[in-house]
Amino acid sequence: KFSKKHVVLVASRTMLDKHFRKMGVKVRPRSRTLTSVHEAILEDVVAPTEVFGKRTRICVDGSKVLKVFLDPKDKDRENVEAKLGTFSAVYKKLTNKEAVFSFPIA
Repeated sequence: KFSKKHVVLVASRTMLDKHFRKMGVKVRPRSRTLTSVHEAILEDVVAPTEVFGKRTRICVDGSKVLKVFLDPKDKDRENVEAKLGTFSAVYKKLTNKEAVFSFPIA
């Protein structure tokens, strides 16, 4: 049905900001923080494989790039390598953060 198009499924997640008490919530769960929601989105985007490691690279001009290394022992590696550009575009659209996906060099 979707010939030569990549489909990425991402769960709907709710974030609560730092001023959550104004909304009548006593305690903000850890699963509703910005960091944990972005981590969960990252896991959802690379769904067939798993995140093996992450590095944050800060350039001289102050911009940050998240380098995400995927599991090198993945059985479906050649299929996932074709989707790496799609993964970074979807993650950028959802979280407004730059990310580069790759497999670690052995």
